[in-house]
Amino acid sequence: MNKVKKFAGVDITQKVAVDTNELRGLLSCGRATAVKIGTEAGARIQFGHRVLWNTEKIRAYLNSISE
Repeated sequence: MNKVKKFAGVDITQKVAVDTNELRGLLSCGRATAVKIGTEAGARIQFGHRVLWNTEKIRAYLNSISE
């Protein structure tokens, strides 16, 4: 399997899609909670074995459930 190339110079808040570890950092929560939020938001993007999360859908979901 090929190694995933990371782009360190890109700000996480400007990314369109993030991996699960970046999603954890963006939400400041654990892996299980981040995956649950991403799944409920319908933000999962899968390319083969790689899973990314659509940050726009996650932001919209969080805004819709917040008071």
